[in-house]
Amino acid sequence: MKYTIFTLVLVLTFVLTACGGTAPTTTVSESGETVATTAPESGEPVTLRMWVHTNNAFIAGYEPLIAAYEAEHPNVDIQLENFDYELYLQTLQTAMPAGEEADILQLFGTWTSQYYERLAPVPADVMTIDQAKETFYAAPIGGFIVNDVLYGMPQEFNMEYGGVLVNKTKFEAAGLTFPPEWKTMDDVVADALKLVEKDSSGMMTTAGFHFTSADPTWAAFLAGIIQRGGEYWNADQTGFTFNTPEAKAQVQWMVDAVNAGVVDPVVFNDSTNFVIDAFFQGMVGIGYIGAWAIAEGQTNFPDFTDEWDYVYLPPTQGDPVFVADSGWGLTVSPNSKNQAIAWDFIKYVTTVPANATQWNIASGTIPAMPSVAQSAEIAAAMPWVPKALDILPFGEYMGNMPDRDLVMYEIIYPHILNALQGVETVDQAVEAIDTEANSTFK
Repeated sequence: MKYTIFTLVLVLTFVLTACGGTAPTTTVSESGETVATTAPESGEPVTLRMWVHTNNAFIAGYEPLIAAYEAEHPNVDIQLENFDYELYLQTLQTAMPAGEEADILQLFGTWTSQYYERLAPVPADVMTIDQAKETFYAAPIGGFIVNDVLYGMPQEFNMEYGGVLVNKTKFEAAGLTFPPEWKTMDDVVADALKLVEKDSSGMMTTAGFHFTSADPTWAAFLAGIIQRGGEYWNADQTGFTFNTPEAKAQVQWMVDAVNAGVVDPVVFNDSTNFVIDAFFQGMVGIGYIGAWAIAEGQTNFPDFTDEWDYVYLPPTQGDPVFVADSGWGLTVSPNSKNQAIAWDFIKYVTTVPANATQWNIASGTIPAMPSVAQSAEIAAAMPWVPKALDILPFGEYMGNMPDRDLVMYEIIYPHILNALQGVETVDQAVEAIDTEANSTFK
């Protein structure tokens, strides 16, 4: 799929009923640069609450953008509040029905189909669906569209598929070519076996290829299905079709890799030696995880001294087609008394190229906007992003699920991990995934 930068001139007019304030205007040039932005202001003090999940790198990206917006609009005070991931989910689920949520809500795009009835649609004079599809990659914007209504703007391409951290120090110590020149997944396994280390008792202390955390497990599972020519949705996306030869073949590949000895899934999984922590503590040669993990690892493990890089795996077969979540983005509460200003801030953060670039660099995330992903600034700060540019257009939105987290983390991952640990057979795992995932539809 080929993306082009289009000429966009938007005049955003908000009628501030009580105060007759100034209408906001945003002009975006052909090159994608914002020429002018005027926020809707009345001169009266405006306080916006903004909720996000706790991620040090993400927050480091938001704080200077909030400060810059407040400097341009002195009457606006944006109060950033963050919550641990699980607490954030609970807070959204309790606050939104009561109408007590913040004005601006950071939302994982794939969750939008669960929350859209309690979100404010994006006004057409802020951005239309057609404009959004021209501005953002298909996978990131896909989740924010429900029943042909746009509910938010994405900030990242949440690509959990295909990217791996690679430890250059360990590769060179093992006499392996670096950067790796893998043509097939068999090449990956061959290198991984040479990176494995065990202690005197035979316990694995260094995983050659750690692919057994939750996100890489479900991402590889879904990509493996479609790369083999299968599907996991029924025709009208009202149910899953996981019990297929393609799904079983992908899980069998994972089991075979474990049996070959690239990783011990009992020692290395989502709760024990999680891939980010283990990699940045020198316990992993090849670590399968999304690029967002880079900033997180560098922030949490500043003393890690091994040389490393981030590269992409070859596809199972054919083109590197994959599915992706919509990723993190920003939405507005319908209960906000200052929706116009909230949307103006969101547009300022997500669609002004310089601001989107700043946030993606700070957060270590792949940009949701092709024009930003292709920029020299991103290439200089995050050299792993240009390596993904040929793959990103193959990404498809995974589809609106009744409960994405339940399907990924409580159904797909546990059953595949059971198969990898020898607790279930491949057939048992896939059959259970199909049954339990379909039970989420009501």
